[in-house]
Amino acid sequence: MTDKDFYDLIAQELNLRPFQVANTVELLDGGSTVPFIARYRKEATGKLDEEEIRAVEERIKYLRLLTERRTAILSSIEEQGKLTPELKAKINAAMKMQELEDLYLPYKRKKRTRATIAREKGLEPLADTLLKQDITSGSLADFAAKFVDSEKEVEDIEQALAGARDIIAETISDDAVVRKKVRERSRRTGILVSRVKKGDDDEDFEMYHDFSEPITKLVPHRILAMNRGEREKVLSIGVDVTDEEMTREIESLYIRNKQSIFRSQIEEAIGDSYKRLISPSIERELRNELTERADAHAIDIFAGNLKSLLLQAPIRNKIIMGIDPGYRSGCKVAVIDKTGKYMAGSTIFPHPPQNKTFDAKTTLRKMIDKFDVELIAIGNGTASRETEALAAELLSEIKQRDADRDLFYMIVNEAGASVYSASKVAKSEFPDLDASMRGNISIARRVLDPLAELVKIDPKHIGVGLYQHDVNQKELSEALDNVVESAVNMVGVDLNTASASLLKHVSGLTSRTAENIVKHRDENGRFDKRSKLKKVAGIGGVAYEQAAGFLRIPDGAEPLDNTGIHPESYAATKKLLALFKIEKDPSRWRDLSKLIQSSGKSVSALAKDIGVGEPTLEDIISNLEKPGRDPRDAMPKPILKSDVLKIDDLREGMTLKGTVRNVVDFGAFVDIGLKRDGLVHISELANRFVKNPMDVVSVGDVVNVRVLSVDLERGRVQLSMKTQ
Repeated sequence: MTDKDFYDLIAQELNLRPFQVANTVELLDGGSTVPFIARYRKEATGKLDEEEIRAVEERIKYLRLLTERRTAILSSIEEQGKLTPELKAKINAAMKMQELEDLYLPYKRKKRTRATIAREKGLEPLADTLLKQDITSGSLADFAAKFVDSEKEVEDIEQALAGARDIIAETISDDAVVRKKVRERSRRTGILVSRVKKGDDDEDFEMYHDFSEPITKLVPHRILAMNRGEREKVLSIGVDVTDEEMTREIESLYIRNKQSIFRSQIEEAIGDSYKRLISPSIERELRNELTERADAHAIDIFAGNLKSLLLQAPIRNKIIMGIDPGYRSGCKVAVIDKTGKYMAGSTIFPHPPQNKTFDAKTTLRKMIDKFDVELIAIGNGTASRETEALAAELLSEIKQRDADRDLFYMIVNEAGASVYSASKVAKSEFPDLDASMRGNISIARRVLDPLAELVKIDPKHIGVGLYQHDVNQKELSEALDNVVESAVNMVGVDLNTASASLLKHVSGLTSRTAENIVKHRDENGRFDKRSKLKKVAGIGGVAYEQAAGFLRIPDGAEPLDNTGIHPESYAATKKLLALFKIEKDPSRWRDLSKLIQSSGKSVSALAKDIGVGEPTLEDIISNLEKPGRDPRDAMPKPILKSDVLKIDDLREGMTLKGTVRNVVDFGAFVDIGLKRDGLVHISELANRFVKNPMDVVSVGDVVNVRVLSVDLERGRVQLSMKTQ
């Protein structure tokens, strides 16, 4: 099949038009990034969004790999002189990798098997005779006796028949039709069974000590949990199917003559083939399928949570104190200014074993007063709630002294802060600080600009998923990198302030060109125009085209450089502004829609007048009306607090406000101010049936919850988001 055939197929599968697929693939092949295509090539793709473009990218990649594998298989079989027109047609018609591999299996070079040994002994003609089943009278022994040969180590009739059965068993196992039927029946009727290994009573996997569930009903997080239990040698996992049904299925294909004197031999070979060869192989395939499905789902959950976390609303223009809590080693404290610059740091020891609470408060109070701190950001790790109690007590004392003082604290997800603190990026940013001090700077900066700070950390370490260390790490990395790329380009990046860690995720840029931009900035001062980006080493025409629209220059020489309008559309934009006589007055750009409406001109007519497509014109108008707009400003703002909540304070039916910290298959974990997040089970997320929790909540959402139950002994709280 050619790419043209693939375009039609993909279009049908994804409910798109062939031109959309063809143009998208052409742009991808030409080196365009997904964010660039989605934002600036809407006319070519028919306004496909990033998700649709990635789906096209993934599918064309699979089909091209399929074509490569098909070519290799045809070549291999042809070299063996066994490629028949019928087989070639089947291979060319196969549209799944599994189908191709099933067809290739009989021709694949194998290790020495019982069947190959039997063939070496000259028993293949006997196997062929048995398989034909066209003899209904005579003695089975007479046919087998001809193949007894001590020189070939076939000592008697039974050895001859056993060898023939081995050949038949492998022939059946290699049959693509047989494998397909067994695989499909196993998928439909198979039951995944988990048992605890003898002498192991690990409580982490207690639910799976004696567990079974049909494959068709298994949910992804259970598959991943059982896989982990198996890896840790706590659980024994298998697939149960009805063997009799499977062998009957194969017999329906291979018992061609019930009157044949060879029938019992074929039945015995079928039983052996299924139990020894087919069943273990299909079970491995099914386990792999289940794991792949669970991995894909877990990766989707992680990616969705990560995107929500990256796109949390920043709290701008605040002087922030970050606290990385700890017991024995103390709490690290850092103050950053409104731009994220480190101002001062210290270490306090308010918790056991030192218990220097008075000294800790004194240190914090002095730093708050000296730097006019407006917000305290507390990491949510070890000693987080004890530090929160200290902060709440201190804030209360400060407000008693100064009732008008606007001072709050908030809890920040600190996942990955320790990874950042030991990274090359952190060392280059703060070469004179030790690793323990860098982490709390990261915690404070996550409040000021979550996206700019979190991109410095490998997304796998940001801990907003389930079983992220168990899934396919290559696929996880690719998915999370795509999320980071999407988030960074959705928001846009200030060319004059962004770090290399942030710039490298901009469409068209790499780690090297990002570092070159920072170096150029250091040596030549700020950029006053996007076009000067071309002077940076390593940035040619293609890189500039891909990156320019996502980079912002506030207060630059060209006002359009602070919008999402691409430089390639500047001429058309200026023509549009000139039509309404507002090209020299950016303060009037926000009225453009009203001016167009009052002119009586349609968007379609205007697009023709200025020489762009309608989607591009719509984007130009949107950007002119809100230059420099940050989409994160529309996201829920974090909860700022001044007092602390204890689990003893909770009562069933109490209504609280909380922040969603993690979304998983079975619900959402919500921070309501306790040591442990409360769980809103999927059945309590809404008054309606919820299939996917991410349809209802996202990480960072501020939600109203009602307390359902409180387990003081285990420190667990069950919550509900249902309205009464």
